[in-house]
Amino acid sequence: MSHDHDDHHHDNHLDPMAARVRALETILTQKGLIDPAAIDAIVETYETKVGPRNGAKVVAKAWSDTGYAEWLRRDATTAIASLGFTGRQGEHMQAVFNTPETHNLVVCTLCSCYPWSVLGLPPVWYKAPPYRSRAVIDPRGVLEEFGLTLPAATKVRVWDSTAELRYLVVPMRPEGSQGLDEEALADLVTRDSMIGTGLASMPAKVPT
Repeated sequence: MSHDHDDHHHDNHLDPMAARVRALETILTQKGLIDPAAIDAIVETYETKVGPRNGAKVVAKAWSDTGYAEWLRRDATTAIASLGFTGRQGEHMQAVFNTPETHNLVVCTLCSCYPWSVLGLPPVWYKAPPYRSRAVIDPRGVLEEFGLTLPAATKVRVWDSTAELRYLVVPMRPEGSQGLDEEALADLVTRDSMIGTGLASMPAKVPT
């Protein structure tokens, strides 16, 4: 699989735009005009809440609409675009579906290719060399470090993202979610479950 990362940079190099942003942030911080902690909070929100919401809507629709699920499996790029989620670093997508027999895990071994249009900002650990190397060598061990221990019979399949193709994991629909509408289902879909380092959340039990 080719890795042509024209629009990416390795972690120890900043592209010109990132360098300008870093310099501007430093100047504004030194002048007391911005609070680095506030910036971190905003980034964390876009990493874990706002950004992944698009992907969560895609997964929820696939869970509730078998026709859409088949379309997503056959042509993820077009199926995702039909919901309005397109843009740079998300042009060419492939959806991989978890099953009881196979669990999918996404990594980018050479840098940090990531589907921004559906998952928002990539988490720091996704770009870190230990994850990029160990996810391929010892995926089951990596999953256990995330708190996910799979049955021994479940195969772990690793997908290596490139500048040409990025992946979205469709986690298995959790038990007890029958009857929920798409909005409620989307609330169960986490960023990590769409990368493969986690599972979808279980629905809250309604008091009887």
